[in-house]
Amino acid sequence: MSTATPPRAPSAAPPGRPAADAPPRRAHRVDWRVRFALLALVWGFSFLLIKMGTQAYAPFQVTFGRLLFGTAVLAVAMAVRRTGLPRGARTWGHLTVAAFFLNALPFSLFAFAELTIPSTLAGICNATSPLWGMALSMVALSEDRPTRRRVAGLGLGFIGVLTVLGAWQGFSGLDVGGTAMALLASLSYPIGWIYVRRTLAGRSESHLSLTGAQLTLATAQLAVVTPLFTSLPAAYPVVPLLAVVALGALGTGFAMLIQYGIVAEVGPTTGQMVTYFIPVIATAAGVTLLDERLTWNTPVGALIVLAGAALTQSRATTAPREPRKPRGPHPQP
Repeated sequence: MSTATPPRAPSAAPPGRPAADAPPRRAHRVDWRVRFALLALVWGFSFLLIKMGTQAYAPFQVTFGRLLFGTAVLAVAMAVRRTGLPRGARTWGHLTVAAFFLNALPFSLFAFAELTIPSTLAGICNATSPLWGMALSMVALSEDRPTRRRVAGLGLGFIGVLTVLGAWQGFSGLDVGGTAMALLASLSYPIGWIYVRRTLAGRSESHLSLTGAQLTLATAQLAVVTPLFTSLPAAYPVVPLLAVVALGALGTGFAMLIQYGIVAEVGPTTGQMVTYFIPVIATAAGVTLLDERLTWNTPVGALIVLAGAALTQSRATTAPREPRKPRGPHPQP
């Protein structure tokens, strides 16, 4: 899972003063820190659930089930809140591209990758998304200027990736294809984020409306692709099936609702910090529950990757700012 800062929406009122027609912010019954920990836990376990699902079902089937159940959760939330889908052919066209790069492609790549690599390695590869995002934003977004600290973070993260992969051993024992797919999945997220920032920033539709439409389109994309490359399963083992249901309902739909609430309450900077806890939980889950082997370079490299990613997201000075209500689709792992 990866997170991203939502596109900025134009301010409707002076700083510190709510807009006249803005609805009052609802007080959450559960503290945001508890919800933050729950989000990290759910997204961290997603890689274990992918591994369990692919033990009985084809990767495209796992991805389709994940999107289907995730979309169902958002559909219920939209019905309860009486939120409609966005309008306009151009908006739906942009959302189709966002659905491919933020959902259909990375979810499928991670599912294929975990056929040959441990869930722990997949979770660590996911943590490289901020590094890819930093590198791409310096080229694609004029407002993201490189600084010494961020460039240093990019180099440090690259060293961490080489440490995880055991570069000094010639990558022996490493499945190159599976690892490459996991890294490409993590690259897909920032490509989607940049596209969203360029095309959907500042729209009047709610986050829930745009994200619900995005997941619906991603589900439709997999509904077309899955029958072309797979056949119906001969059996439906219960445990892998429950893993797919949990992956979609909890790891995609429910998690996105939690993240939206956190970002709306404490801001995107704090909200995206969940990225740094996901590989820790994914590694602990893979080692303890799946008996995946862990060598010293994996956790050490992961820590270096996370340190580099944190540097790429830092600023020399940080001015206090109020939380913003996110506008536009928000990605997940």
